[in-house]
Amino acid sequence: MPPAAVLVDNAHLLPPSGRALDLACGLGGNALLLARLGLRVHAWDISPVAVERLRLAAAEPGLAIDAEVRDAENAPWPQAFFDVIVVSRFLCRPLAGPIAAALKPGGLLFYQTFVGDKAEGIGPSNPDYLLERNELLRLFAGLRVIAYREEGLVGDMGRGFRNEAMLVAQQA
Repeated sequence: MPPAAVLVDNAHLLPPSGRALDLACGLGGNALLLARLGLRVHAWDISPVAVERLRLAAAEPGLAIDAEVRDAENAPWPQAFFDVIVVSRFLCRPLAGPIAAALKPGGLLFYQTFVGDKAEGIGPSNPDYLLERNELLRLFAGLRVIAYREEGLVGDMGRGFRNEAMLVAQQA
């Protein structure tokens, strides 16, 4: 799986070193990119199958990724621990506070997930997993916004960044 657009498009904002988290990592496209760029990566997912596949993908090129089966909704979160946190195509609103608190001062959050204002048939249909308009801005209101994009259903639907919102924000 390729890394999220929010990470690829804004990779120039990443620190040259530090500790990163790929939350709900799935097959680890984000984790693999972060490790290739020199960060020490933690990758959490609830799926043992996904975590094992990421471990195998990281082993061959010798990338340092600590992939862990972890239920982020019920496990304790470290405080001011990560320089970077990436979340893509995962939405659990109660985790917004723990995610923000897990960032070190100056740490960066890269977040991308599906919106309610999207073309039919793309992504989940359950509103519990879809952002409302500008919801990422509200969920992470305590962070400094570096970049935000949410085009919704405005303009030419054949062009642009559709069906998802992306946020890059920094801890004070």
